[in-house]
Amino acid sequence: MTASFECIRAKMEAESISQSAISAFESTFKSLIAGETGIISESSISPASDLLNLDKDIVPNITSDPTLLTQTVVLKLNGGLGTGMGLDFAKSLLPVKGSDTFLDLTAKQVLKMREEFKSDVKFMLMNSFSTSKDTLSFFAEKYPSIAAEEGLELMQNKVPKLDATTFEPATCSSNTSNEWCPPGHGDLYAALIGSGHLDSLLANGYKYMFVSNSDNLGATLDLAILSHFSQSNASFMMECCERTENDKKGGHLCVRSADGQLILRESAMCSDEDESEFQNISKHRFFNTNNLWIRLDILKEIVDKSGGFIPLPMIMNNKTVDPKNDSSQKVVQLETAMGAAIECFSGASAIVVPRRRFAPVKKCNDLLLLRSDAYIITDDFRAVLNPECGGSAPVINLDSKKYKIVSKLDEATVGGIPSLVNCKRLTIKGRVTMTSSTTFKGDVSIVNSSVDAKPVPIGSVENVDLDLSNTNPGPLASTAIISGPIDGQKPGTSGLRKKTKAFVAEHYLNNFVQATFDAVRSTGTDLSKGTLLIGGDGRYYNDVAIQTIIKMGVAAGVKSFWIGKDGLLSTPAVSAIIRERSPGESYGSFILTASHNPGGPEEDFGIKYNCGNGGPAPEKLTDAIFKNTTTIKSYNICNDFPIIDLSTSGITNVASADGSASVKVEVIDSTEDHVKLLKTIFDFSAIKKLLDRPDFSMIFDCMHGVNGPYSRAILVDELGQDPSCCMNAIPKDDFNGQHADPNLTYAKELVAIMGLDKKANKIDTVKPIPSFGCASDGDGDRNMILGSQFFVTPSDSLAIIAAHANKIPFFSSKGGLKGVARSMPTSGAVDLVAKELGFDLFETPTGWKFFGNLMDSAAVFKGKDYTPFICGEESFGTGSNHVREKDGIWAVLAWLQILAVLNEDESKPLMSVEDIVKEHWAKYGRNYYCRWDFEGVDKVAATAMMEKMRAETTANTGKVLGSYTVATADDFTYVDPVDGSVSKKQGLRFLMSDGSRIIFRLSGTAGSGATVRMYIEQYEQNKIDLDVTSALGELVKIALSVCDIKKFCGTETPTVIT
Repeated sequence: MTASFECIRAKMEAESISQSAISAFESTFKSLIAGETGIISESSISPASDLLNLDKDIVPNITSDPTLLTQTVVLKLNGGLGTGMGLDFAKSLLPVKGSDTFLDLTAKQVLKMREEFKSDVKFMLMNSFSTSKDTLSFFAEKYPSIAAEEGLELMQNKVPKLDATTFEPATCSSNTSNEWCPPGHGDLYAALIGSGHLDSLLANGYKYMFVSNSDNLGATLDLAILSHFSQSNASFMMECCERTENDKKGGHLCVRSADGQLILRESAMCSDEDESEFQNISKHRFFNTNNLWIRLDILKEIVDKSGGFIPLPMIMNNKTVDPKNDSSQKVVQLETAMGAAIECFSGASAIVVPRRRFAPVKKCNDLLLLRSDAYIITDDFRAVLNPECGGSAPVINLDSKKYKIVSKLDEATVGGIPSLVNCKRLTIKGRVTMTSSTTFKGDVSIVNSSVDAKPVPIGSVENVDLDLSNTNPGPLASTAIISGPIDGQKPGTSGLRKKTKAFVAEHYLNNFVQATFDAVRSTGTDLSKGTLLIGGDGRYYNDVAIQTIIKMGVAAGVKSFWIGKDGLLSTPAVSAIIRERSPGESYGSFILTASHNPGGPEEDFGIKYNCGNGGPAPEKLTDAIFKNTTTIKSYNICNDFPIIDLSTSGITNVASADGSASVKVEVIDSTEDHVKLLKTIFDFSAIKKLLDRPDFSMIFDCMHGVNGPYSRAILVDELGQDPSCCMNAIPKDDFNGQHADPNLTYAKELVAIMGLDKKANKIDTVKPIPSFGCASDGDGDRNMILGSQFFVTPSDSLAIIAAHANKIPFFSSKGGLKGVARSMPTSGAVDLVAKELGFDLFETPTGWKFFGNLMDSAAVFKGKDYTPFICGEESFGTGSNHVREKDGIWAVLAWLQILAVLNEDESKPLMSVEDIVKEHWAKYGRNYYCRWDFEGVDKVAATAMMEKMRAETTANTGKVLGSYTVATADDFTYVDPVDGSVSKKQGLRFLMSDGSRIIFRLSGTAGSGATVRMYIEQYEQNKIDLDVTSALGELVKIALSVCDIKKFCGTETPTVIT
C-alpha cells in the first residue's frame, strides 16, 4: 500500500510533538506500509540460555559499589490508566495495601532508598497526558519534597491512530482526544531525547538508568545488580524471571538466529501457528519483567547514529477509534516495547532474578493476591511473597466476566480481604462477597449461579467445592438491578439538582448513588471502615431517598451509618459532624438538599456528596461520579434490609443470616454536634446578655427549612429566649409552599416585619420593629442580616465580620484573623478590610470548595497556613474554617457577637446594625452593589448570550460605554494557589477604569432552566448615602445593553433583585 507520512507529520507537529518522537513514529509507520506485521516466527529464533542468576551467580561474587548511586537515575513508567481493569485514573493511584497506592509505596521506596544509601538517588516518572495531572497532584499533596524536585516528570508522547484501510490519521468528531493513543513504553527513548532529559542527565553526570513499571512493587534499585551492570560493562541489561503456567501468554526472551542477538518476542509478535511453541515454558524459559538497566551514554551514541531516534520493532493493534463504540472507524494503533531495545544495543545482556523483583498487577486476580496476606510489605516497602506461602504464590482464578474491573472486586471484598497465605488455588465463578473473617486453605472452588451476590462462609474454607447458588444471606443479601445511563446526571458545585419528578423516576436516584459509591471507592476509601453520614433539609422525598441510600450503602459494603434524627441535617451541621463527632470516623456524607430551591412533588430535589474533610466533593470526584453515570449497567441494593425508624435516636443492628456480617445504623441528634461546636466559637454568655437587654429584640426566620431545630436549640435552649423569636421554625417538606431563599424577595414576611419592602425601602409597620432580623434557607447554609428598617448586603456583611473578627473568641484566641476570601462576583468591600488589616486575600470562582482548599492549605497540602479564615459569597453565604461549608447560623451568631461586644455598656444607647454598617462605610467607603437574577430562562438562549459576550471580550476592552471606560473585558480564570488547578470560564467581567464592575454568570443551581446572574458594583469613597438604584442606574443600563438579554432571553425584567 502506498501511503504518505506527511499528513501524519503535520498532525503531530500541530500538537508540538518532538522531532525525535515524530521520527520514531515514522520509522514504525514505514514498517507498516512495507507490509511488515511485526511477527517473529519460531523458525527464526532459538531459546535464550546460559543467563546469570542473581542469587546464585551475582550476589555471592559481586562487590557492591555505592559510589555508582550518584551516577544512577531511577525511572518509573507511569503512563497507564488501567482501563482494562475499569479505571479512568492513573493505575498507580489504585490502593494495593491498606490505603497505600502503588505511588505511595514507590515514594516510600525512594525515600527509604535515599535514607539507606545516604544518597539523593535521582527519581523520575514517565507520565502520559492521561496520568500527569493526577500523579503530580498526588505527590504535591502527600510527598511535597519529591514533587519539588527538578526534572521529576518525563512526559510520554502521543501518536495518531491510523485508519485501518488508508493508514491516514483517524478522526473522531465526537471526541478528538480519541484520535490519539499512547505509543507504548518504547516511547521512553523518544521522550528522553525529545524532551532534552537525556542530554541534561548526561551533562549532570548520570550514566545509568534503572527503569521499571509503576505497578511492579518488587522493582527497587538493587545495589548488587547496579554494580554487576557497571562491572560487566553491558550496554543494556534486562531482568528476566523463569516462566510459569501463569506467564505463558506473556512475552519471552530469545535469540535471533541470524546474528545471535538477544531479542524480545511479545505475544502480538507471534503468529497463530506458533502459539503453542510461544507458550512452551520449558523451551522459552525466560520472560521480560520490564526491569531494565540502560547505559545512557551508549543510548546517546545509538540515537545519534540512527538520526535522532532509536529504531524499535513495530507492534500493531487493531482497534476502533472510539474504544467505547465498536461500530466506529476501524483503526490500527502502532506501538513499540521498551524491552525490544535490547536488540539495538550491542553487548546487551540479561539476568535471571527471583520473583520477589516482580509483583505486577495486570488483572483483578493479581490485585486480590497483592492485597491479601499472601504478600507482605518489607521494611524497604517492597511487596514480596509471604514466606509462609512456601515459595509459590496462590493461583487465583476469578470469574473474568464478574471481576474484570476493580469496582466489582471491591464490591466482593467490602468486608475485607480474605486470608490467602495458606491457599494453593482459588477459583470463583459468579458474584460473591468475602470478608477478612474467611481463611482459604488448599484448593478452593466456589460457584454461584444466581444473580445475587452470596457471602462466602466465615472461618476456615479448606479444600472444598462450594455451591452458594441456593443459600440465603438474609437482610444483607445484595441484588444487582439492571439499569443503564440516564442523561443529565452531571453534578455541579452544589451536587445534582433536578425536579423531584426526575428523582422519583425508576433508577434515577439509584444510578447516581451507585455512581457515587463507585467513585468514592476508586479514591481508595474503604466503605466498610468508618461511617457514612446521611441527612437532608427535610424536603419532599428525603425520607424515601434516605432509606434507599441505606439499602444501597449496605450493598456497597457500608457497615456503619449515622442518620440525622427525622432525616434532618443542615449542610453546615453535616460538615461539623464529620469533623467533630469522633474525628476521622466518617469518610463522607450524602446530603439530600436542593438548598434554597423550592421543594415539593412539583418542585426541586437534590443530592450531594461531602468528603472526609466535611467539604463538598472536589471536581475530580464529581467528574468521576458523572463518568460513572454515563457507563452504569446495574446497581446493587439490599432490598430486604429493614426500614429504619428515623423518628427516634438510637442504634439498630442488622446481621446476615449466617452471622458473618452485621451493619449498625445510628440515628443521631441532628443539632447536638453543631451546637457544641458553635459554643466553642462564640461567647454565648455575652450574646445572652445582649438578647436579654430590654431595648434589644430579634427575629429568626427559618423559612420552614432545616434550621428550625437548630435555631430553637441555640436561641431557646441555650440562650433562654422566648420561642417566638424563631418564626417558621417547623421544617416542612414543601417549605410551606414558599421559596426558602433568604433574600428581600422571598423572605418577604420577615422583611415586612423589619420595616422594609423587597427593594429595601422603608415602610410603615403596625408592630414595633425588632432590633435584629435574620433568615436562613432550606438547608441552613445561607443567611440574610437585617437591622431595624435596614438591609445588610451579603458583601458588606462579609466585610464587617472580617473587620470585627477579633470580637469573636474563635479568632481572637488564635492570634487574630489571617486570611479572607470572596467569590469573584462578590463586591470588593472585604478587599478594603484585608488591605487595611493585612490579611491574605483571595478572589475565587463561585463554589465553597475553592474556599475549602485555602482552609486546608497547611493541614492537607503542606502549604501556607491561612487560618483562622473567613470567606463569603454575595449569594448570602458566609463562613469560616470551623467547617467546610457556608454556615447560616454561624453568620447570625457572628453578628450577635459583634453587637454584644459593641453594646457591653448597657447604660449607653444601643448601637444598631445600621450604626455598625454606616460606621464601616465611613472608614472604608461604600461598594454600591446589586445582583439581578433572571430565573428559569431558556438555557440554550442564555448560553448563546454568554458565548457572544465571551467572543467579544477583546473588542470590548478599551471601549467607552457612557461615562465609563472598559479597562478589561475577560472571562475569569482562577489558578488555585494551593493545588495549582485551573478553573476557566468562571464569569464574564467588564472591569471599568474607575474600579466599577459588571459581571455575568450562568448559574447551574436551579432545578430546571437556567439562571442568568448580572452583578453591578460601583465604589464610592465619600458618597456613602446615595440611593442604590440611582448610584447604579447608568451601569445597569450599560449591562443590559452589552448582554442584549432582551434579544436572547426575551426579558429585561429580573425575577429577583438583591
